[in-house]
Amino acid sequence: MSPKDLCTLPFLDKVLAAGVKVLKIEGRGRSPEYTKLTVSVYREAVDAINAGTFTQEKIEKWTERLRSVYNRDFWDGYYLGRKMGEWTKKYGSQATKTKLFIGTITNFFAKINVAEIRMETHDLNVGDDIMIIGPTTGVYEDTIKEIRVDLLPVNQTVKGELCSIPAHDIVRRGDKVYKIIEATEDDATL
Repeated sequence: MSPKDLCTLPFLDKVLAAGVKVLKIEGRGRSPEYTKLTVSVYREAVDAINAGTFTQEKIEKWTERLRSVYNRDFWDGYYLGRKMGEWTKKYGSQATKTKLFIGTITNFFAKINVAEIRMETHDLNVGDDIMIIGPTTGVYEDTIKEIRVDLLPVNQTVKGELCSIPAHDIVRRGDKVYKIIEATEDDATL
């Protein structure tokens, strides 16, 4: 048995109206991308409340974004008068997306904002979504717009190749590179 994850987005406006000034985001024991996304979604929600643009449509979009990372489904806690907690119907993550390790950053050329990747598994294609994670880099997310192998543009790079991609922020040697893919029933990694 696992409890569902607490999600206060649908009534965050009421929480703030009650005088709450600080929100604690549970990230201990969770992946860096989980923490980054959750903090980002709640920041956007607080800003929308303050701007008077907090809507049900936005709540639904934010909730879908939260579903993309590790979660055990959501419930609203005891805030709205519930007597018993809610439990997940299946074990593990309910995430809609997962990450697939594909390689490691071997170099970053700051003057031209290009990252070099040693492809260690699978493939990478123009248009794929990626995540680069490292202890100093944190979480870098992007969609692949260009790939070069031996300085020539290609649409795909595969295991065993050394490739380069443009990067809008600094990444570092040793950072791990992941391709973001749709989760399957068996996935519980993100």
